[in-house]
Amino acid sequence: MFLSESVPRELPKIKGTRHEIELKPGSEYCVMNQWPLPREQVTAIDQFFSDRLAAGHVRESTSSHSSPTFCVRKAIGGWRIVHAFNKPNAATVPAQTPIPRKDVIIDGMAKSTIFSSMDLMNGFYRILMRERNIPDTAVSTPSGMLWEWLVMPQELSNAPTTFNRCVTNLLRSARDFAPSYFDDFFVHIRPMDGKTDVEAHRIHVRDILTLVRGHKLLANLKKCIFAANEISYLDCSVGKNGVRPDPEKIKAISDWPVPVDVKVLRKFLGGVLAQILAQLCRDDRTSLSFVKEKREVVMER
Repeated sequence: MFLSESVPRELPKIKGTRHEIELKPGSEYCVMNQWPLPREQVTAIDQFFSDRLAAGHVRESTSSHSSPTFCVRKAIGGWRIVHAFNKPNAATVPAQTPIPRKDVIIDGMAKSTIFSSMDLMNGFYRILMRERNIPDTAVSTPSGMLWEWLVMPQELSNAPTTFNRCVTNLLRSARDFAPSYFDDFFVHIRPMDGKTDVEAHRIHVRDILTLVRGHKLLANLKKCIFAANEISYLDCSVGKNGVRPDPEKIKAISDWPVPVDVKVLRKFLGGVLAQILAQLCRDDRTSLSFVKEKREVVMER
């Protein structure tokens, strides 16, 4: 089923999709100096690039561009390697490819009976850089190396758009039962004539896994869910009875402190659950009236 936690040690097999960097007219070379880091982080960065070099993802560079590399502590321990592409991102023409709408995805899955969800791992590294843009990705390390990416690094401003376009094209033939949101995609089934829900869902999951395997993509097994009656995603629980708020988010609202000013009230009303609380606008007219006015907010539970 080609589900793994390892990084493939080969260049991508996806055809027709390469990440392009279109710099704004008049843009100069994008250079930021590398700053010193603790030895532990330097070691982590050197190991990271050693692995990427072995996988064919990077090569040594002589580019006139240079962006620094640093580390961010992971919640589960260890380091996440990050590139500060601030200058090249500021000089990049933004892509206009539309991104998926969360509400459309959730509404499309509502009242289905069986769900599976999969999380693509290291998906950005499965997309090649356009050849002439490879020098634009040059990154420095505290140990004095300059590398450039042959595949798409994660911190480039248009990288999520390119990746989403790739996944959307990959799943185009299955979009009726397998919507995607960047590196997450879902398989859901409604009752079908002639087949049980389980049989139909098994066929759909097999079709998606065949597509994933054919393009040498990997899914993170720890984050995959198969044949569930309900799944939690994008702060909602989606199942055969429709869409309901995630219980953890309900707790967050019930524990929210009483708003004391307009800023706090706006933050509360603009929360992620506002879109699925059908009565919010009708039942909260008093609160909404405060948002438009510059006056002290006095509320009671």
